[in-house]
Amino acid sequence: MPNAKLKNYLHLHFLVFIAGFTAILGELISIGSLELVWYRMSIAGILMYLYIRFVGISLKVPKKVIVQFSVAGIIIALHWITFFEAINQANISIALAMFSTGAFFASFVEPIFFKRSILGYEMVFGFIVIIGVVLITSSEIEYLYGIVLGLLSAFFSTLFAVINGRFILKHKASVISFYEFVSGVIFLTVFLLLMGKSFDSSFFALPKSDWIYLFILASICTAYAFIGAVEVMRYISPFTVILSYNLEPVYGIALALILFPESEVMSLEFYLGALLVLSTVILDAYLKNRQTAINKRKILKD
Repeated sequence: MPNAKLKNYLHLHFLVFIAGFTAILGELISIGSLELVWYRMSIAGILMYLYIRFVGISLKVPKKVIVQFSVAGIIIALHWITFFEAINQANISIALAMFSTGAFFASFVEPIFFKRSILGYEMVFGFIVIIGVVLITSSEIEYLYGIVLGLLSAFFSTLFAVINGRFILKHKASVISFYEFVSGVIFLTVFLLLMGKSFDSSFFALPKSDWIYLFILASICTAYAFIGAVEVMRYISPFTVILSYNLEPVYGIALALILFPESEVMSLEFYLGALLVLSTVILDAYLKNRQTAINKRKILKD
């Protein structure tokens, strides 16, 4: 039993490492962010479809639900586009540091969706996160466009997570993901066509390295990561999973410093701001888990 628990914990941190490695692939792939996300969602959608057929899961859901999945698919596409464009306009460290502000946005998005009041400490944490972002911005003002894109990416990611949190209560993660990937591809295809892009031979004439990185991104970092995260939550508490995923920017920034030291070494103010944001996110997760445990005990007593 202890060995099985350790195995799942190692699996969880491997998934978090994969999430951090996504930013590295975004730096290595040479094509634009729109095209990158189109390829990512297309390949991941095909792989997810093959998995669903192999396992024997039904794709039948009401048309109304497909529309809802489609909206979520467009939101996750916007998240990935703004994330990878933040890397292009700034660097990996900036994009990941801004991605950490997702907990700040969640403090305001969750109450709207779940109809609860905003907690007092969430407002305090939100203020601290703003201080962290100001520290980062003031020291790296030349990356302002990348910072804004990173914040938008964090907002879209939070919105997607909250919406998906409601879907997962009624539908299988693989089915949800498949429809989201398909809708994302359709959305991006229309958008690219309106921009004057044509899906001719030149669109698919990518360097060999890009094809390799795109396949890793779509298979391991997307399709496998989606399925793996759901599987891990069967054996590890949601709190531990959420807390561990907050380490994604830490893994990603550390990898970036090792692989791209010439472009990723930032100012002291940047690291202080990033530490402030990350510490707040982790403390927020801890307090929410503590409150959940207290509420459960009260229910059991009653």
